[in-house]
Amino acid sequence: MALFESGEMYLETILLLSRKQPRVRAIDVGTEMGFSKPSVSRALGILKKDGYLTVDPDGHIALTESGRAVAEKIYERHTLITAVLTDLGVDKKIAAADACRIEHVISEESFEVIRSRYRKKEEA
Repeated sequence: MALFESGEMYLETILLLSRKQPRVRAIDVGTEMGFSKPSVSRALGILKKDGYLTVDPDGHIALTESGRAVAEKIYERHTLITAVLTDLGVDKKIAAADACRIEHVISEESFEVIRSRYRKKEEA
């Protein structure tokens, strides 16, 4: 099932929260993203139904294999695009905000070219 930008953002947020804390709950996601409890509940329900995450009886959220793959892909795009824009002279805050938008719409082909060129530059 194809994800919308908001679904990708939820998965990325869950990934990052899980790296900072042992358990992730809906309230943590809502706080981090600035969304209301009903909005978060609805989005997490959809992501769960589509197989991107699980929620245990205590309300702890875990990414499934496919959810983690999407989250890692989006996070890699975010960090690399932020780095490229920053290296080009864009203010860090603006670069991060722009990367957040670009990461969801850039084609796989374009991202691969950017990744390849940027990695070569780092190795030189």
